[in-house]
Amino acid sequence: MDTENAKLKAFLFPWLAYGHISPFLELAKKLLDRGFLIELCSTPINLSFIQKRIPQSYSSTIQLVELILPEFPQLPPHYHTTNGLPLHLNSTLHKALKLAKPNLFTILKTRKPDIIIYDVMQLWTFGVASSLSIPSAQFFTSGAAMCSYFVHLYKNLDVGYPFPALHLRDYELERARKLVQKNDKENENKDDQPEEEMPPQDGIMLISTSRELEGKYMDYLAEIIETRILPIGTLVQDPVASGDENMNIMQWLDSKKELSTVFVSFGSEYFLTKEEREEIALGLELSQVNFIWVVRFPKGEKQNLEETLPQGFLERVGNRGIIVEWAPQAKILTHSSIGGFVSHCGWNSISESIEFGVPIIAIPMQLDQPMNAKLLVEIGVALEVVRDDNGSLHSKEIASVIKDVTIGESSENMRSKVRNLGMNLRTKSVEDMDATVEELRQLVGKSKSKNG
Repeated sequence: MDTENAKLKAFLFPWLAYGHISPFLELAKKLLDRGFLIELCSTPINLSFIQKRIPQSYSSTIQLVELILPEFPQLPPHYHTTNGLPLHLNSTLHKALKLAKPNLFTILKTRKPDIIIYDVMQLWTFGVASSLSIPSAQFFTSGAAMCSYFVHLYKNLDVGYPFPALHLRDYELERARKLVQKNDKENENKDDQPEEEMPPQDGIMLISTSRELEGKYMDYLAEIIETRILPIGTLVQDPVASGDENMNIMQWLDSKKELSTVFVSFGSEYFLTKEEREEIALGLELSQVNFIWVVRFPKGEKQNLEETLPQGFLERVGNRGIIVEWAPQAKILTHSSIGGFVSHCGWNSISESIEFGVPIIAIPMQLDQPMNAKLLVEIGVALEVVRDDNGSLHSKEIASVIKDVTIGESSENMRSKVRNLGMNLRTKSVEDMDATVEELRQLVGKSKSKNG
């Protein structure tokens, strides 16, 4: 059958984290819109999350496929996700997923997809796909700037990193080096993938970005990993898909003046320390700006919210702020009263903020976030809250940056920049996705010709 006109079946296999699953789900929708059939594979606990996130218009066309992980006493099924997973079990989860390779092989052999798109967190998937003669592509769900920086650091290249705007401070660099060393150590302690399991250098990597945003970083990344990179644009959830729950939040926002409020969230997998929570609370109080703050605690850890905040904080801020455990982020960011996003700078969050034209107050916490924050500052859509030499936050600095972004002299210029960038990215993302789909069709066509 002609690959050009046939409905190709794509099998999507994300890492077991909400921050990875969400862009895979958005990619699934875009592939469906372009004539693909979609199967999305994850653990049962994650599939229950995905099921709730699939809009009605796609509910009958995205097939969810269960992957059962082997049993570990310390890793019951409700821990087959990074959401709420105790940090010390993260490497166990990686191990369990890799040990599920036979289950994945059986699923793929039965379902016979035309192409597999897998997360870079599980490169071993290439070996499973290759053993079944199924073409595959990697998908990197974060940005090219961060990836190029860490690959440069990992490879210990003799030359310095060529983009000074992404210079890490000493405490950030120390954390980054520890992350690279931890990765090295984990790789030493487990059976490394045989060479035939690893993706070939002539393979392709999809990446959730655009040349409009990260052109020079994409080029450098392609150069140092010697792999062809295909941008697919930013992948952002439709705010309408958030549904009608949490109407109280939206009604509260309706009562606030235009651009008078900040949304404050640090993602689904980072939990603030007591010190961070107190400094952020006092910073919000000092800023005198309205706020919606999402405060989360690890799964199973019961906390009295009032006791975790500075004494008298809730009484002092009154109706100027509300604190919730969950909020419809995309829907909130599109509201006219939102004038800024106090964010940890996870890639999904900043993609949404840019898409909806909201400038960012950057408070990066870990992993890719410091690099993402500096990228946003470089392109003029964010200001970063600078920590002290020990990496600690201070309320006065937080308040100052919130005011600068929302009502400062440069706030209008920053808002104009982020809105223009958002408009450009919407157009370019469609073009990027169309071009990538053509590449995927060609990849499948070549495989079918080769395998007869």
